[in-house]
Amino acid sequence: MTKKQKKMLARILISGVLFITAVLLPLTGVARLIAFLIPYAVVGWDVVWRAIRNISHGQVFDENFLMTIATVGAFCVGEFPEGIAVMLFYQVGEWFQNYAVGRSRQSISALMDIRPDYANVEQDGKLVQVDPDEVKIGDTIVIKAGERIPLDGVILEGNSSIDTAALTGESVPRDVEPGDDVISGCINQSGLLRVRVTKVFGESTVSRILDLVENSSAKKAKAENFITKFARYYTPIVVIGAVLLAIIPPLALGGGWSEWIHRALIFLVISCPCALVISVPLSFFGGIGGASKCGILVKGSNYMETLSHAEIVVFDKTGTLTKGVFNVTAIHPDDCSEAKLLELAALAESYSDHPISRSLKEAYGMDIDRNRIGDVEELSGRGIQAKVDGHKVCVGNDKLMEEIGVHWHPCHRLGTTVHVALDGRYVGHIVISDEIKPDAAKAIAELKKVGVRRTVMLTGDAKAVGEKVAQELGLDEVHTQLLPGDKVEEVEKLLTQKSSKGNLAFVGDGINDAPVLSRADIGIAMGAMGSDAAIEAADVVLMDDQPSKIADAIRISKKTRRIVHQNIVFALAVKACILLLGALGFANMWEAVFADVGVAVIAILNAMRALKA
Repeated sequence: MTKKQKKMLARILISGVLFITAVLLPLTGVARLIAFLIPYAVVGWDVVWRAIRNISHGQVFDENFLMTIATVGAFCVGEFPEGIAVMLFYQVGEWFQNYAVGRSRQSISALMDIRPDYANVEQDGKLVQVDPDEVKIGDTIVIKAGERIPLDGVILEGNSSIDTAALTGESVPRDVEPGDDVISGCINQSGLLRVRVTKVFGESTVSRILDLVENSSAKKAKAENFITKFARYYTPIVVIGAVLLAIIPPLALGGGWSEWIHRALIFLVISCPCALVISVPLSFFGGIGGASKCGILVKGSNYMETLSHAEIVVFDKTGTLTKGVFNVTAIHPDDCSEAKLLELAALAESYSDHPISRSLKEAYGMDIDRNRIGDVEELSGRGIQAKVDGHKVCVGNDKLMEEIGVHWHPCHRLGTTVHVALDGRYVGHIVISDEIKPDAAKAIAELKKVGVRRTVMLTGDAKAVGEKVAQELGLDEVHTQLLPGDKVEEVEKLLTQKSSKGNLAFVGDGINDAPVLSRADIGIAMGAMGSDAAIEAADVVLMDDQPSKIADAIRISKKTRRIVHQNIVFALAVKACILLLGALGFANMWEAVFADVGVAVIAILNAMRALKA
């Protein structure tokens, strides 16, 4: 409990004791008024002050104004106990609201307790603790066992296990060694690591994630925007309604002013839209916090709402449903040796960081002399063209071979076939195979359980490879041999096939798939731990490599939306019933208190369920 919450609770308790004392004391006249004014001042001075201040700023119709008018009016008609009770219970509701928001923030803060306090920098042979903001790119930092990694970097020395739970929600540590990348926010569990810094703190993974979560509330869902607009028009209407209720019936009936003013005051108390204004944003905030516990970062309430209506989920293949770790499984030369074919392919691909290029370089296994390579040109969706030892080498798929007019032949082995041409002559192909992720099939099955109607895979791979993966995973549809532009076209077609209320989600690695991620109704970056491009391009970021988290994200979003709808329906239904009863004279001030504070407390408690993912 925060200091502010404790102070507020103390005021409520003191006012409650003074209120009970005033009720029990046999006082009359001015003494009775003063006895009730004291607990009212203790518990309600801040509400009255906010109402006066807001009126001076031109903001008249808010809940502070409603509470002030209703309680001061109750005192004016001699209903002292009711006036204090309304203010007292209203403050109880406010305390519950602050407590609930505090719990939500604490939950996210605990999850996001990844901001490092210091970095150990080597200076003159000694370790000096400095603020992470002071460390520059290229500096060497030392991370001891048990310390949090303060900045992104590459391991120079040391072996260890890294706890990534704060980012991914997964408890299984990751083993690292020299040459591996490490990202800020994770915990070094065992060995001593010397790390060369690759990003300043402001651009590091931990800084970007903290900024992402802290700003998620800025992007409002449709339900939140509806409530904001609703309150803007609703509050003046009910105030005017209360004034008319206090004036028209007595004029029409020729008296009974006290009774109708009392009904108007009850009407005002009942009408306060606290439950809606508080609980709807709190529900989305809780849902975002609950998802974050699972390593699922949702950039705003609007994306949470959009995700809950996902009915078509489209996947990229490499790095999303498969591990993206390619291995050379066959080398089939034509008119040259296996070693020469592999050398040509590795040299031509030496400047690329694509997974296929890395696998070719790893299979080659020798240092690459960059002086032998020139005029490198990457051909999007087809391959690479380069000069190797002065000879023109083309490495890529069958589309590239057809484009340069080289006769090629398919391979009987299943996998990605990389064709190689030397000076316009076909010299063979290399087969590279990927591996399906262990939980990919489970991910597709779980998506069906949460209401996804169609699952589709888009890939640049050969038809045989794509169809085999789709069959193994149980996908509904697969489109193969696609260029990046073709993927956007396929998504455009799928967008026309969804229902009026349904949405299309695209799941990719967030680097090569940025155009498709931005075109889909909602873009999900898969396995994006440490990837700046993924965090920028996507609306939802999954911080690990598990496609099964997509179903979890949809499940959490549906639960959050369900809670929001429950609160809206419950609050409006109770308000409407008791407003009618109040206007007809069947509801007293105590029912009014329940309609306002009771409904708000129940809605807040319901909203807090969204935190439990």
